[in-house]
Amino acid sequence: MRFIPPPGPPITFKARLHDARTATVIGRLLGLAVVICFATGVLSHFLQHPPVWLADRLPSRPYWGYRLTQGLHVASGTAAIPLLLAKLWAVYPRLFTWPPVRSVLHALERLSVAVLVAAAIFQLFTGLLNTFQWYPWPFSFVPVHYAVAWLLLGALLLHVAVQWPRIRDHFTRRSPGTLALPEADGPDRRQLLAAVAAGVGAVTLTTVGQSVTALGPLELFAPRSPAHGPQGLPVNRTAAAARVTAASLDGWRLTLAGPRPAALALAELRALPQHEVTLPIACVEGWSKSARWTGVRVRDLLELAGGGPASRCRVVSLEAVGAYRVMEMGRLYAQDPLTLLALRLNGEELSLDHGYPARIIAPNRPGVLQTKWVGRLEVV
Repeated sequence: MRFIPPPGPPITFKARLHDARTATVIGRLLGLAVVICFATGVLSHFLQHPPVWLADRLPSRPYWGYRLTQGLHVASGTAAIPLLLAKLWAVYPRLFTWPPVRSVLHALERLSVAVLVAAAIFQLFTGLLNTFQWYPWPFSFVPVHYAVAWLLLGALLLHVAVQWPRIRDHFTRRSPGTLALPEADGPDRRQLLAAVAAGVGAVTLTTVGQSVTALGPLELFAPRSPAHGPQGLPVNRTAAAARVTAASLDGWRLTLAGPRPAALALAELRALPQHEVTLPIACVEGWSKSARWTGVRVRDLLELAGGGPASRCRVVSLEAVGAYRVMEMGRLYAQDPLTLLALRLNGEELSLDHGYPARIIAPNRPGVLQTKWVGRLEVV
């Protein structure tokens, strides 16, 4: 018969500052970052994949809206990573409390915490890898990231509800729970929180330059620099990746499908009234940059094809493969005078990587929906 020794005493932690006040202060900042990241992420998802009832209600203004919200999404997600690590450091001794489960309710609470931590780690680190366009997993990133975002929000709200008495008792320096903590820990706690804040600030300032042009010189660790790219603008998807070649564009004509169908050669498009707008390309990975675009208003092309002032449109790219090869554009976008079928970028003819011979540029729109290598425009 094998002898099984009795369990030893529970593990004790002598390090200071693993207390409720430290966890509460860091948790408030982490919660704010997660909520901002969640709200801007849901907005981005609806802009990219609008339900039918919302498609014609999505606003095209302000023209810089998506640049702001997606920049906030990536910046808040990046800032949340050091905050999450600090929060886990503050609370990890509670993982070793004894006995590990005291009741059914306690077991459910620990399970909810496990879901919260797992969802947070998954969201933040897969989101970080997305900014580098690196996907070392077998599932589709967008739907899974969106679904887990709701799981994370639900777990966070449940955690706050369960922990509210403890949070309330340590919410401020004068809260009863905080006043009961050793007074000698106060200065060290403030130093720790200052160090966490400095780390979050450093991570944010050295990456947010990909979204905020004025902070470009500080973008030491940003995944993408908007200052680099053909014609002064970065490229996410090249012509080679889309399997579009100069040879495949021989004899190119833009097909207009509608009550008055037409096919326009590039010279005929250039002969139509040209308009110049300054609009940003803002990508889901967080980088953005404004550029000058010249081309024909989409609403003029829809009118030429027999569409009315309430027309929507469908845009079909010449690329051989791609999740966004066909793009739907709601009424407010299609009829906005800033929405162009662009033929020129920063005063030059579009390069092949930027969508030659014609591409879409529209205000307040994710970069994946600024369709390149347009071959067909349909009145809907």
